[in-house]
Amino acid sequence: MSYEIGMAAMRLELAERIAHTEYHSNYALIRAVTGKDPQSDPSAWRDFDDAWELDFIWSTNDGPVDWGRRGRVTDMGHAEFLEGGIDRRDPVVCPFRSVEEVWAFDAVEEYGLTPLDELTAYYERSYQEAQAAHPGQVYTGGYYKTVVSGAIQAFGWDMLLEAAADRQKFARVLDGFFQIALHHFRAWARTTAPVLIDHDDFVWTAGPFINPAFYRAEIISRYRKLWEVAHEAGKTVLFCSDGDWSMFIDDIAAAGADGFIFEPMTDLDYVVERYGKTHVIMSSKVDCRTLTFGTKEQIRAEVDATLPLAAQCPGFVFAVGNHIPSNVPVDNALYYFDYLKANWRR
Repeated sequence: MSYEIGMAAMRLELAERIAHTEYHSNYALIRAVTGKDPQSDPSAWRDFDDAWELDFIWSTNDGPVDWGRRGRVTDMGHAEFLEGGIDRRDPVVCPFRSVEEVWAFDAVEEYGLTPLDELTAYYERSYQEAQAAHPGQVYTGGYYKTVVSGAIQAFGWDMLLEAAADRQKFARVLDGFFQIALHHFRAWARTTAPVLIDHDDFVWTAGPFINPAFYRAEIISRYRKLWEVAHEAGKTVLFCSDGDWSMFIDDIAAAGADGFIFEPMTDLDYVVERYGKTHVIMSSKVDCRTLTFGTKEQIRAEVDATLPLAAQCPGFVFAVGNHIPSNVPVDNALYYFDYLKANWRR
């Protein structure tokens, strides 16, 4: 039934309960729910998704060859996030020595483009295999390094911010990342995946890091062109970004996004008021910081604050918008889901 509920949300059809998904990397929680170790038994992930009645699997795929094998990238390192710190990486030196090198950068020339037929075949095969492995959920296609996220991976934040000081030159650099994204969207548009996620972490927790006018003229305008390609193929497009992009919700909607995936920093009340009947909304007021450090009463209060909003929205997909990481106490996570499940029927 979960797949049907997930697709009903994508079609903006009211189902018997609010749709549900989670983004999670809490191995202890998976062990507690499934009795299996996700580090040694891949089936633990599928069993968890089924046990927690996920209707939707968040997924993007940037193609068969990582950029780091094709050209220059900046690894800013990675803090400990997964259990045991297995994902920790030290930063490496940025390969760009001056801002002039960044302004002269052409992402298409640097990284190249996989031939369209080859890329389409890769995406179709990947989607079919993933959907077959998750028959109970809607499995998405999509692209991660759209414009800003692509520039972050290439330059790192320090060099990116320095380059952004000259907006005209920076816009030309961003266009290269857009051209790569457009190529990948054209490939995804030729697949049978019904739902695509366009991910781009284009703001910070505090909001935009460049003048909002630049966003509207040079970033969001490019999103529109990507989504037109997807819509011509009949795809549902969900835009996803971390941070607070409340001030851009209307712009993202006007550019053609069919739905929004966001963290608790973005204004859920506003999104529901303006777009609750017309768009997919994937979020909630439940904050992973509350799951980590709060009481069960505080967790319940955030679920209770979300449920009346979610119940009126046919495309609502309930999620802890900023992830369930490894440091969330298992008891708190279990309480969250048990309470949500007990109250998610419309």
